[in-house]
Amino acid sequence: MPHAPTTLVILGASGDLTRRLLLPGLGTLLSVEPERAVRVVGADRVELSDEDWSTRVGEAFAEAELDEAAAGPVVEETRYVRTDALDEGQLRALLDQVEAPLVLYFALPPSVTVQVCALLERIGVPRGTRLALEKPFGNDLDTARELNRQLLRVVPEDDIFRIDHFLGVNTILNLVGLRFANRLLQPIWSRDHIEKVEILYDETLALEGRAGYYDGAGALMDMLQSHLLQILAFFAMEAPATMDAKEVRSLKAQVLRAVHPWRHDPVASSRRARYTAGTLEGREVPDYAAEEGVDPSRGTETLAELVVQLDNARWADVPFVLRSGKALGQARKEVVVTFRPPAHVPTGLQDTDANDRLVLELKPGAVVLDLSMNAEGDPFVLEQKELQAQLGKARMLPYGEILGAILDGDPLLTIRGDEAEELWRIVEPVLEAWRDGKVELEEYAAGSDGPEGWGTVPG
Repeated sequence: MPHAPTTLVILGASGDLTRRLLLPGLGTLLSVEPERAVRVVGADRVELSDEDWSTRVGEAFAEAELDEAAAGPVVEETRYVRTDALDEGQLRALLDQVEAPLVLYFALPPSVTVQVCALLERIGVPRGTRLALEKPFGNDLDTARELNRQLLRVVPEDDIFRIDHFLGVNTILNLVGLRFANRLLQPIWSRDHIEKVEILYDETLALEGRAGYYDGAGALMDMLQSHLLQILAFFAMEAPATMDAKEVRSLKAQVLRAVHPWRHDPVASSRRARYTAGTLEGREVPDYAAEEGVDPSRGTETLAELVVQLDNARWADVPFVLRSGKALGQARKEVVVTFRPPAHVPTGLQDTDANDRLVLELKPGAVVLDLSMNAEGDPFVLEQKELQAQLGKARMLPYGEILGAILDGDPLLTIRGDEAEELWRIVEPVLEAWRDGKVELEEYAAGSDGPEGWGTVPG
């Protein structure tokens, strides 16, 4: 059955997000689901002809390897409307020109998004209009609450799509199947069998010209406050009866409400560091503080680690280590589950010191199981052996998955308002401790493994 035509209006259409992520993502969505009917309207303050805009859309679709039969109608129908979204008259004129049902995608800085939504409250939007917006959702708990109140004055919660593109990553979606459709793992997914969980996203990329955003955010806000805590929520939530968005997001929110810094101590449970000059993949990387656009006085961290606990029956006393950083010598993008040792190993077996582990690689997608088994040649000696399974390739880019859900009106892969507030509630004590200088800003050379002693759980 063909999908009903939906108008996707991209506010901030001339920006990098639209070019690099939104349009290629849409291209992969249309490649997998060519029956979709979507009209794309770009809007921004920049002067751009319809022809130039159509070329941009076409080039993005070609990058996504969308064939001409599927791309042609969308490219032919797309148009660009020069609009200052902060001008009430121009914004009203834009809405008068586009057909419902409508998705307003805010490819804009969060501060601008809030102002535009205040105008939309006065102007009004067609019934059923969906709002899609990028993180961060506020700058702290108070502004997150105010943003939620403002959004709800425009449309109902079910029509608000707070985007975390990690939720469209194929491996994250596979975590649901691994958790709830696996006879072997489902019964042991608790504190009784799991000793520690690490959610790691270490990158070899350095700043790469992103100082304008990154120096004001840092690793904690850029990665842990949003992406890694969302992975934790999927990992730790109770089993849903269905994959209905309302049920799944309620279970995720339940997990987040239980999350606190380890032993409720934001100082001992957190670490931060910044890279200095070094060699990374054969090239020289300058000191972060000397990168163009960086304000050294901010003390922005490029590596952050936070150990948290979940105050509930399933996960009591299990440390969850969240870590992400830039300019590291080795990329590690994975969830590592360390199981408790067996209650007893028969006398006469030479045991290995290593615990059994499950590793869910986020990029590239794979599941690795490290298990204690008899060593080759001597059945009375145990060693760790690795069982590995490659996960299926993603059917589309993460933004394709996200856009598909938005066009369908399904908020499963987006963040609900109370979740967004809980994410800030969790990290605010840590940010306050850092601002007060209670946690040292350590250093590590670009291309290294980071400062020594990280990854340990404070007593």
